[in-house]
Amino acid sequence: MRLMADAKSGNIDAILTWKIDRFSRSLRHLLNTLDELQNIGVAFVSLKENLDLTTSVGKLMSHVIGAFAQFEKDLIRERVIAGLANARAKGKVLGRRANKPISVGEIIEAHKDGLSDREIALKMCLPVSSVYSAIKRYKVTQVV
Repeated sequence: MRLMADAKSGNIDAILTWKIDRFSRSLRHLLNTLDELQNIGVAFVSLKENLDLTTSVGKLMSHVIGAFAQFEKDLIRERVIAGLANARAKGKVLGRRANKPISVGEIIEAHKDGLSDREIALKMCLPVSSVYSAIKRYKVTQVV
């Protein structure tokens, strides 16, 4: 969004990307963006494909490359969905483990005893961010 806003406001002359499929994996988005860039006079350069979008061949190649990028994205999506369905069918539990209930009182006591956030997290098998948040809330409210 910011890139296109800069292009429309005239802050940039060209957009440089390593590969077209790194810029967009949706053919519709790619074509609309390339068309918009051409209309506002901003060049689009893809280093890997070495495309000249001012020629008919360059435009055709950008369409073909964009179509393959979208095909690849759709294929990955289908494989992920199939893999998840297969895992569920085999009874595999998906997702991360639920965090154990946090005892804010224990965290605060350990903090008062001089343990670092990291030491408390390791001792209580909690994420450091949870320990940090509990201590921060306690410092603000003084409520356990």
